[in-house]
Amino acid sequence: MSETPHVPASSSPEDQPPVFPADPPPVEQHVNGAVAPTSPPPMIPTAPVPVASGLAMKRRNPFAVWIGLPLITLGIYFYVWYYKIHKEMAEFDRRRQIPVAGPLLVMIFLFWTVIAPLISYHNAGARIRNAQTAAGLPATCSPTLCWVLAFVFGTNLLYMQFELNKVVDRYAGAPPHTTVPLFV
Repeated sequence: MSETPHVPASSSPEDQPPVFPADPPPVEQHVNGAVAPTSPPPMIPTAPVPVASGLAMKRRNPFAVWIGLPLITLGIYFYVWYYKIHKEMAEFDRRRQIPVAGPLLVMIFLFWTVIAPLISYHNAGARIRNAQTAAGLPATCSPTLCWVLAFVFGTNLLYMQFELNKVVDRYAGAPPHTTVPLFV
C-alpha cells in the first residue's frame, strides 16, 4: 500500500509559495561587429601588493626585555635593546629615516633631564606605529602610552616589545634579517 501525499482540493494563492520573476536575459551589445559582454567579469579578491621590502626583525620575549635581562645585566641590556630595536626598524623600512645611535645617546647622556627620554620614548612609539603600518597591520601602538607607562614600573618596555612583536608575527616563519615585503 503506497501512500500518496495529501494535496488539498483547492489551493488559494495565499497557500502557494511566492514566485519571483526570473532575471531578464542579458542583452548583447554589438560593438564594431563584435559581441560585447553586458556586465564586467566578477572581481576576484586579491592579496595586497607589496610596495617595498625590508629586513625582518627579531622576536623577543617582552618580559625578558622588561625585567629579566635588565636585572641580570644590571641595566646594561636596556641600552642594547634600545639600540637594536632602532637599528631593526631602520632596516625594516628603509624608506624612512630612522636614527639609530641618536635615541641611545639621548638615553645615555640626557637621562637626567627626564623630558628627553620621554620624548625619545614617544618618538620610538611613533616609529613602531609606522612599522606596523608598513607591515600592513592596523597601527595599534600609542606613542603617548610609550612614555606614560615609563612611570608605571617601566612597563613601557613591555608595551613597546609587545607592539614590535605584532610586526614580527605578521611575517611568521621569517628568520631575522631576511627580506620581507612591505605593504604601505
